[in-house]
Amino acid sequence: MSSRSMHIGLRARERLYINGAVIRVDRKVSIELLNDVSFLLEAHVMQPEETTTPLRQLYFAVQMIMIDGADNRSARSIAAGLIASLDRTLINPDIRIGLRAVEAQLAAERPFDALKTIRSLFPVEAGVLGGLIAA
Repeated sequence: MSSRSMHIGLRARERLYINGAVIRVDRKVSIELLNDVSFLLEAHVMQPEETTTPLRQLYFAVQMIMIDGADNRSARSIAAGLIASLDRTLINPDIRIGLRAVEAQLAAERPFDALKTIRSLFPVEAGVLGGLIAA
């Protein structure tokens, strides 16, 4: 994120994850973030039961990097292991290019960008897995 302020609108009972803290509002509010923070809106948070594919597992690990805040070594280790495993087992060039981008984004301390990259690969993964199941 840049150093500009950012306005976020939240609905009643919606959660916002900021630098490892979970905030839930009791009514519709608008929040202005005045400095650089790592945050996730509840709509972008994947629940454990949704980690049904390898890329969804990677998404969850990267999400935990953001949610865990400064104490994210374990999540980083899991994400690195998943990237290495996926790189060894998948031959789809789009996914492999995406994995390189995710690695670079994590190295540059840009986990939100890594989440966006992983989300963009979900349809590719679905096609690959669909082909494996049909075979």
